[in-house]
Amino acid sequence: MTIALQERLDAQITFAMEIDKLKRIIRRNTLIDGSRRENDAEHSWHLGMMAMVMAEHAPPGTDLDKVVAMLLVHDIVEIDAGDTYIYDTVAVEGQAALEQAAADRIFGMLPEDQCRRLRALWDEFEERRTREARFAKALDRLAPILANHHNEGGSWALNKVTARQVLEKVQIITEGSPALGEFAARLIESSVANGHLAP
Repeated sequence: MTIALQERLDAQITFAMEIDKLKRIIRRNTLIDGSRRENDAEHSWHLGMMAMVMAEHAPPGTDLDKVVAMLLVHDIVEIDAGDTYIYDTVAVEGQAALEQAAADRIFGMLPEDQCRRLRALWDEFEERRTREARFAKALDRLAPILANHHNEGGSWALNKVTARQVLEKVQIITEGSPALGEFAARLIESSVANGHLAP
């Protein structure tokens, strides 16, 4: 192996070791059965699977391989920035700067070509300008709604979240997939009717 190839492999291994830390980032949301809180790695894997299974609900022409790749990298920045609870308005204000710095550091560990590719996927997800990014973001917003609906309010109940707050987030789901947005709205309505989400 040449020195250049060895250096490239060393950088890739360093990155692989670093992203293992994603398994230690505990999210506010629980597993669907409510038994424990999920970690970021589980969340990212679940979203990738959801993208493959729900592909028919993506806009026509969506590149599903790109969506899955985006979902695999979308939360890597939380290794440094931590998981920001979407309904914590104070924490959300400083989130972007923390995540940008984290993206610079973590993706910067890779060889330059791979750094550019993975960072571009992360940036695209954050900017939500493409159909792929909007569909990926829709799934990211749908997953916690599914979990909270199926575990009697879960983190909604613990944090006194209201239906109005959750419905504000459904717009992003609708932008990525009208069918999934409609489904999410029905889940919220059902959660309110069952007393698991405050009106």
